[in-house]
Amino acid sequence: MEPIAATILVTNDDGIRAPGLAILAEAMAEIARRVIVAAPDREQSGISHALTIRRPLRLEEVAPDRFAVDGSPADAVDLLVLGLLDETPDLVVSGINPGFNLGDDVVYSGTVAGAREGHMLGIPSLAVSTAFEADERAYRHAASWAVRFARLLLEERLPARTFLNVNVPPGAGRCRVTRQGRRASRPALLRRTDPKGKEYWWIGLAGSRWEPDPDADHAAVAEGVVSVTPLELDATCGEALAPLEALAACSAPAGGER
Repeated sequence: MEPIAATILVTNDDGIRAPGLAILAEAMAEIARRVIVAAPDREQSGISHALTIRRPLRLEEVAPDRFAVDGSPADAVDLLVLGLLDETPDLVVSGINPGFNLGDDVVYSGTVAGAREGHMLGIPSLAVSTAFEADERAYRHAASWAVRFARLLLEERLPARTFLNVNVPPGAGRCRVTRQGRRASRPALLRRTDPKGKEYWWIGLAGSRWEPDPDADHAAVAEGVVSVTPLELDATCGEALAPLEALAACSAPAGGER
């Protein structure tokens, strides 16, 4: 595959030693002149878009252009883009996550947050996930789809406020552009008792039930199809603007004007 004169920053939320990260970086090296890896020094799944602001951050160059950061995926992207690199990457790719990031889960996902942070810094970005039980073959298959969408973002820019969330079922041979789905119920809170008789809880380990929607990301993945969802940063509910203006009558309440 012909390389592109581009620098790609690869991150994840599973840690610098995660197999999906290594395979993704290897795949990106097929199309880029330079691949830089910056990832948490330990697993950070479910950390969402957290930034470390109450202590200093440290990083270690574990190999040439490979950095372990003692923070979140968003921290890792910021340290490289804003601090360490003398050039702005042309693309940020986050993954490959073992476990799909679908529907409401994109809010919690550190994988998606890594791509979102790159996008917030003005860099085209995508997040890539596959099945939780992924083996090397599944990771490599997901990486091949990641390369396809990386080339797309490098050659054909999406709207400025858009980044991609890609979910790749093992063996999927086609893709579908989808929208973010919605859960029909919250993840179960699992209640257990430890050997000393004290209770503890696990959040989110039960299966998800989704709102029926054939155009949603979860529907595509359930059919064994790659889901490609364009996400944006603006969380404003446009449909609520006019009704809220009418209800709130946005002027100072009586006696409240100063």
